[in-house]
Amino acid sequence: MNKILKKCLTALRVVRGNSLAEFATVAALMATLAATAAPKLSELAETAKAEKSVNEMDKILSQARNFYSKTADKEGRGRFPGQEKFNQPVGSYGTPNMSETSALAAQTQLTNDLENFKSYKSGLGAKWRSVFGVSNATAPRPVGSFVVDDDVVSCTNCPGTQVGHDEWLGLFGDNTLFSTFQDGHFIYAVIPGGGSGDLSYSPVIFIADLENPSDYNAVLEP
Repeated sequence: MNKILKKCLTALRVVRGNSLAEFATVAALMATLAATAAPKLSELAETAKAEKSVNEMDKILSQARNFYSKTADKEGRGRFPGQEKFNQPVGSYGTPNMSETSALAAQTQLTNDLENFKSYKSGLGAKWRSVFGVSNATAPRPVGSFVVDDDVVSCTNCPGTQVGHDEWLGLFGDNTLFSTFQDGHFIYAVIPGGGSGDLSYSPVIFIADLENPSDYNAVLEP
């Protein structure tokens, strides 16, 4: 019996738990690692959101290209969603039936504005139109932004009769694409085309994410 007790006491002396000092060291190390990793994880999350935004804008432009091709075959001149006719603008860049020189100037103005369009709160948003609608239940316009919906403008012999966001939704089978950014929302503007024959020029469409249009934008010129 005495031998058994001695063996138990010896085992208790050898097997021991971590000291308080060791626990504190491990806890401090874990806190340091967490503090170091947090910015990296945040950066990765933002990168993933940016990639998602770019991919969705590519899809929007792909549908815009298809729409342009179909309307070109059917109507003789291609147009983009929201355009009543190829020579009509969407948004506040350009005017109906403008000259090519004026269209190029409008495109330059839009490009210059994009450099300063860094927040959804910018008043420049008023010059753009929502792709899927400002009140879309799936991806509503951020509160405090100035983007508005496209409307239908009456014009002579204009084949387009739908507002822009309805045409976009139709292209996507009523499925809304949305930005994963907190203040994201897809917007667009179209510089009108014009001319005829060898002197004709195509409309140009710009797509952007309202989170930061300066950084997240794309353009299609057929």
